[in-house]
Amino acid sequence: MASPAVASPTDPNDVLMTGENSFIRFSPDAGKTQTDRASHWRVLWCPAGAGHALFLKSTLTGGEAKIWSDNPPVARWLQKEIESLLFPAFADAKTPVTQAAFVRSGGIDTKAAELVTAKDAEVLLSWEDFLPPFVLNMPPGSGGRPIGVFSTFFPARAARLTLNGKAAVGTPYAEKRGERDSTSAVLAWSETWVKPR
Repeated sequence: MASPAVASPTDPNDVLMTGENSFIRFSPDAGKTQTDRASHWRVLWCPAGAGHALFLKSTLTGGEAKIWSDNPPVARWLQKEIESLLFPAFADAKTPVTQAAFVRSGGIDTKAAELVTAKDAEVLLSWEDFLPPFVLNMPPGSGGRPIGVFSTFFPARAARLTLNGKAAVGTPYAEKRGERDSTSAVLAWSETWVKPR
């Protein structure tokens, strides 16, 4: 009698990048339209290196997409390989990348914040009042995307987004991720993107 097949302990795909991609999205109508969208990346490794990037399209920017990074090649790589699939407005290679410094503070038990400081701008993002975390599992092909992602989501009931001290008006809205309760403001940690071999 043949022994049962043992499932492989490794994912069959190649790694594109690993790190974090936390986000904040505000909407007056539960997500039908978005007034503010921030995508914060902490890249531990990708083919362009390591670093941080913040993509922002907001009432605070007059509806224009802005990009800040401490490693512009990482930001450009994210635009081409991932943001082009997530939110094309962030993928325009003509959008300037402004040099900035990135600092994290706080955590899940209180309030987590990311401060982005550039020569002429200071952006503060914060998340608090968290729902139970869960692992997002979207192999390549999920949601019609050719690449896949695995991430630990910490959804926040409350979030704040400010540019040069002025706060965006809005609150996160409830979302479902499969059977899990989530929101439009999430700390997405331990995130790895993959592509088919």
